[in-house]
Amino acid sequence: MIMAEKKKGWKDLPIGGAITEAGNSKKYNTGDWRVQRPLFDAEKCSQCMLCVIFCPDASIDLEEGKVVGMNLEHCKGCGICAAECPKDAIEMKNEGELKAKERQKSKAKGKARVG
Repeated sequence: MIMAEKKKGWKDLPIGGAITEAGNSKKYNTGDWRVQRPLFDAEKCSQCMLCVIFCPDASIDLEEGKVVGMNLEHCKGCGICAAECPKDAIEMKNEGELKAKERQKSKAKGKARVG
């Protein structure tokens, strides 16, 4: 029989947000509270890697040594990557507006399938 892991109460949490184990950031999808989303334009990118160097969350996706996009599960939307990009290959857009557009597209696709 598998026992459910008991969740910690507020009294069990470390004071001051101390990090109690190394490398635990992969467990937490911190991109959920982002206000601005980076949009990557591969055609403008010169592969200078400045975005990779300056991103405080290591949220730049690389494949075979090239930038291919953003890890939106961990990106907090700080915009440092966009500010450092010399080719304007990264543009910051309002997350709420983008999500609203995505919901509208999803609803439209659902109606097209039904009809």
